[in-house]
Amino acid sequence: MTDRVSIHHLQVATSLYQFIETQVLPATGLVHDAFWRDFDALVTDLAPQNLLLLAQRERLQTAMDDWHRANPGPIKNAKAMKEYRRFLSQIGYLVNEPRTATITTKNVDAELASLAGPQLVVPILNARYALNAANARWGSLYDALYGTDAISESNGCENTNQYNPKRGARVIEYCRYVLDRCAPLKKGSHIDSTHYSIKAGQLVVKLKNGSSTGLLNGKQCVGFQGEASAPSSVLFVHNGLHLDLQINKSHDIGKTDPAGVCDLVAESALSTILDLEDSVAVVDAEDKVLAYSNWLGILQGTLTEVVQKGTNSFTRTLNADRVYTKISGKGAVSLHGRSLLFVRNVGHLMTNPAILYSDSDGRHYEIPEGILDAVITTAIAMVDLQKKKDAPIRNSRTGSVYIVKPKMHGQQEVAFADTLFARVEKMLGLAPSTVKLGIMDEERRTSVNLKACIMAAKSRVAFINTGFLDRTGDEMHTCMQGGAVLRKGDMKSSAWLQAYEKNNVLIGLQCGLRGRAQIGKGMWAMPDLMADMLKQKLVHPMAGANTAWVPSPTAATLHAMHYHQVNVGDLQKKMEKDFAKQASKALREDILNHLLSFPIAEQTTWSAQDIQNELDNNAQGILGYVVRWIDQGVGCSKVPDIHGVGLMEDRATLRISSQHIANWMEHGICSADQVKQTMRRMSAVVDSQNASDPIYQKMAGRFDQSAAYQAACDLVFKGNEQPSGYTEPLLHAWRLKVKAAH
Repeated sequence: MTDRVSIHHLQVATSLYQFIETQVLPATGLVHDAFWRDFDALVTDLAPQNLLLLAQRERLQTAMDDWHRANPGPIKNAKAMKEYRRFLSQIGYLVNEPRTATITTKNVDAELASLAGPQLVVPILNARYALNAANARWGSLYDALYGTDAISESNGCENTNQYNPKRGARVIEYCRYVLDRCAPLKKGSHIDSTHYSIKAGQLVVKLKNGSSTGLLNGKQCVGFQGEASAPSSVLFVHNGLHLDLQINKSHDIGKTDPAGVCDLVAESALSTILDLEDSVAVVDAEDKVLAYSNWLGILQGTLTEVVQKGTNSFTRTLNADRVYTKISGKGAVSLHGRSLLFVRNVGHLMTNPAILYSDSDGRHYEIPEGILDAVITTAIAMVDLQKKKDAPIRNSRTGSVYIVKPKMHGQQEVAFADTLFARVEKMLGLAPSTVKLGIMDEERRTSVNLKACIMAAKSRVAFINTGFLDRTGDEMHTCMQGGAVLRKGDMKSSAWLQAYEKNNVLIGLQCGLRGRAQIGKGMWAMPDLMADMLKQKLVHPMAGANTAWVPSPTAATLHAMHYHQVNVGDLQKKMEKDFAKQASKALREDILNHLLSFPIAEQTTWSAQDIQNELDNNAQGILGYVVRWIDQGVGCSKVPDIHGVGLMEDRATLRISSQHIANWMEHGICSADQVKQTMRRMSAVVDSQNASDPIYQKMAGRFDQSAAYQAACDLVFKGNEQPSGYTEPLLHAWRLKVKAAH
């Protein structure tokens, strides 16, 4: 058993205790006795409330199961929907919507309140990923285009090991067109530029025909670096985002360009979520210490990572701010060099053996992990709050701490999060509502009560974000007893999903988030398919969302182009007016009815091959993700799907696949034996996909020895009984067994 230090009612794992004592308390000025006394009191008061909320989830799910058994199949008409809604109100699942609702959040940084742009989500355990993401505030558009399929390889533009001038020319042309759209000239095109200079506070662009011109809107050029007559950088702004045109005639690319342009650097990931939840495998004190250490290091500005490239290596650190001379030539323009950082805590469900607490009878329990995260991540964030305004590395410039709170079910759970952070603020001596919350709208009971949820933390809300993957998993678990759900591909066009995405924006605008907080959309999960992302992810800003998730810095730079195409702030103003003109009550009723519909198939007429294909797809995805989670502690990775396409998988996608198979077994679409045979066959497929990994442990032929295989099977065969269909309890239990065996 892990060595522990006893403090009041708490027994703290020695590794965590030493981290707090030697790093957190000295870095923040917190006092040992007061910290542990108040921590103990907080856990004593709030852990029982946490348990009551989880019991409420179970009570509601039991009631839903009973209702679905008595009313199988989808809801078919208005009368049935009315009766269903009455039932939901009676059991406390559906609450009355607040008549008026406006958030009161203050001191929110511009990246969230007024700007629109991409958001990265990265596992906090990986220091390199965390640094890359924080530094992804700025990204080379040349590199993002050249190195991905965003530029076609047709007509001699192949992406070869050696530089391909034809491909490079296509990249350069693309970027010049970006400038033409975002910072157009009075006459001519940036494609024909031969020289850029600053004269009398204005940009002057010389064209290849010998004429000179300026910007159509001269205010779009806001700064430069180098000499005004021959700048090394020209800074533009459009829709609140910056573009940095870099000029260097000695550069390999610049010397071939008539104007000496060597790159176009785009302001990209305005914000980043450092994740303690779905994308990590954190199961004990040692894992927690690593995660918290990275959070502390990145806020202190001391986190570094040695990166090996071939025979060379370099040390990655946090980028400094970017400083330019104002276009007038007098004074400086300083721009933040890093993403604004959130930290995502865990939800209310899980506990962690890092700290045990005892009740009045002396019985010991694992601490609710969400309470542990709230205390430690907020305490660490004091490092940032205590910095001077002129500190070289700062996160929030408004004195806020940004924490994403996932997997909350309904307004009572959001209210508990609000209470929890109020207690943490009091414990740490912080002003009320210093901690700002990102509310993940990813559970069904939150979606249908979203306005009430927002109002439960109205002084803290810094973003709401759709999590359509977890939302789909919860949808399936909620209606588990109602019938066989649709195939996963068909579920994407379900009425509830369309209403869900619309509802999130509508409620966000009605609650006054415009200009105060983010309204976000979900992840693009295919990091190698950037051409498709450029075509499809435009829908997120067009829906009125001022951020959407991306899986990599490269994807952030490319997705930033969508926010140049759509002025989200102006669009949100128009949407507010349009919503106000509509019969709002009728609109809300229509959306709510669609939100409450189920993805249950009216007829299960799938062929045997269709069923097997669906099982193959689900089983392969489950095994491909779980084998890395259990054996290697990798919580998020690019996992090849059954067709070999790399997908960014995390626990949310795992929840969908495991619940889908569990549902089909429950309703006789497939048998347990068929699923077992599928799992065994797909394990060999996953083994072959990981053949190049030297530390990979095969599953096929080792079914009784492979903890990963057994964990994957548990997720499916025990999926029906898992709380809300979550995968964490089983994953954590199996991972702890593997760690104990080593």
